[in-house]
Amino acid sequence: MIKKGDIVGRKSYGGDILFKVTKIREEQGQQIAELRGLDLRLIADAPISDLERKSAEEVRQYQKAFQAKCLDCKKNIFKRRQRDLRQVMKRHNGKLEEAFFEVPGNVLHIDGDEEYLEKCLQSYKELNINVRGEFIPETEQYRRVPELLREEPVDILVLTGHDGILKGKKDLSDLNSYRHSKYFVEAVRAARQVEPSRDELVIFAGACQSHYEAILCAGANFASSPKRVFIHAFDPVFIVEKVAYTSIAEKLALQDVIENTITGTDGVGGVETWGRFRLGYPKSPY
Repeated sequence: MIKKGDIVGRKSYGGDILFKVTKIREEQGQQIAELRGLDLRLIADAPISDLERKSAEEVRQYQKAFQAKCLDCKKNIFKRRQRDLRQVMKRHNGKLEEAFFEVPGNVLHIDGDEEYLEKCLQSYKELNINVRGEFIPETEQYRRVPELLREEPVDILVLTGHDGILKGKKDLSDLNSYRHSKYFVEAVRAARQVEPSRDELVIFAGACQSHYEAILCAGANFASSPKRVFIHAFDPVFIVEKVAYTSIAEKLALQDVIENTITGTDGVGGVETWGRFRLGYPKSPY
């Protein structure tokens, strides 16, 4: 029997995506499992009869492939930073490390999934990004955003969690066709009531299959999902890293930002945005 906490695949989809069973409910005499993507920001439900439990080895191989993609992204990030640092040092006669210090943009990451939030916070730490993390369900984010931004202003705001197109919905221009997109839209609007400028507060919002156009129109700089595809758990982190480490004197090259993610242009996109990185001078000996 499938039970809460099991890792499963959906037979009808060929088991291509792995999920954790978060809840099982009765519906019209049938057992329905509520599912959360193992590495995709997706929630779904399916009849128990459509699920197959995955072995520990199958889960290990699945996660190994995901971790390899993340590692490649991080390697590319550090290579890029080295190139950027060399260019800056040339402009300052090679004395950057002696005289200057780095101030990357700081981040408030609000996530509707506590496990994903913890994983993202670890990635921010590895990437040397100052972040405050808050676990808040998608449906409540719009209520909490203003107070959090007023308590501690930040350069970059992430609003994410899980989303998905509701079963049977065909009109993808309708916000009501999505599980959580309308809440991401409201959260972005609430943030813009506090800081209207896209230059002063950079916002990423959305999750798997989210209503990309509506989220951007609400005031986000970056959003998911242009082609209503699934996005990986760390896609927001990799976009934020590029913003945090691009100079405030430079506009981000949008193609570079998106290529820095796992999903690419099918899953994430955005509008022209200035970087949030600053150099400081002089460096304190303490």
